[in-house]
Amino acid sequence: MPQINTSFNELTTSDQDMLTEIAVLYYQEGSTQDEISKKFAVSRVKVGRLLRKAREEGIVEINVRYHPVYSAQLERRLMDKFKLKRALIALDHSDEEEQRKQVATLVSGFLANNLTENSTVAVGKGRNVAAVADHAGIVIKRNARFVCALGGTHRSGDSTNADHICRRLAKKFGGTSETLYAPAYVDNPKIRETFFEHSVVADTLNQAKIAEFALVGIGDMNESSHMVQLGWFTPKEFTEARLEQGVVGDIGGFDFFKLNGENANSTLSSRVIGLGTEDLKRIPNVIAIATEDRKVLAMLGALRTGSIDVLATSASCAMALLSMED
Repeated sequence: MPQINTSFNELTTSDQDMLTEIAVLYYQEGSTQDEISKKFAVSRVKVGRLLRKAREEGIVEINVRYHPVYSAQLERRLMDKFKLKRALIALDHSDEEEQRKQVATLVSGFLANNLTENSTVAVGKGRNVAAVADHAGIVIKRNARFVCALGGTHRSGDSTNADHICRRLAKKFGGTSETLYAPAYVDNPKIRETFFEHSVVADTLNQAKIAEFALVGIGDMNESSHMVQLGWFTPKEFTEARLEQGVVGDIGGFDFFKLNGENANSTLSSRVIGLGTEDLKRIPNVIAIATEDRKVLAMLGALRTGSIDVLATSASCAMALLSMED
């Protein structure tokens, strides 16, 4: 029999096979520990230790899958607690990219069921929003219009630009895309105001403001966030905004808020060319997406702004939100 205090890689092939066989018998074939102990002529206690060893070494992975009824109850609790129209809850997945895809699947389905001919969708930036455009689901083509709610960049994050996402959404759902011909972030408020005064920029933003839907991500103030990686803000600026101004996150990349949902009036916001939280409040169906566990605090602040109508996230994030709010 394998020694339980030995690393799996250090065991002989025959001992590895035996450990795997015990795990298969118990977890897949439903054999009891008593049956296994008799089969291998070892004590029941030893079987329990070997099964624990199988879990520790990764031979066995235990995943809790929520019953559909439980997921529906979780969605209802979120809707009641935060006055949402809908909550889209995906099963938890240990891989961040896979988790993002699962949430994107739900959002893609929601849009497929709710977009109508000539619908207008204001689109933000980010990996979670981009995943909706890239999800290869079957949808009914609509003559929809996807309008950038934020400027863009020519740096390495092009695939997560609002403009690139709009183009892919238009191709997927049918219809057209509208580019916001401005950078997402500028160096100071004066430059920002100059862009806002430009008729082309103003016209695009006005189209976004009267959209029936908005598709946006929720960002946190982590120094390694996507916005910092792209060079739009420095780690120091994020740290100071968090510690000195109480900023916990942003919606869509274009407005920053505190934990209580109040606008942070941060120097960060004064450099963004895009919609604001007040603009989102006037859009009937704002779909906010966040899949990362580290963003729960930012999600809570975002929900408290009162600008979100549909939240798309994971089951663990949903439970954490309910716990924190309670």
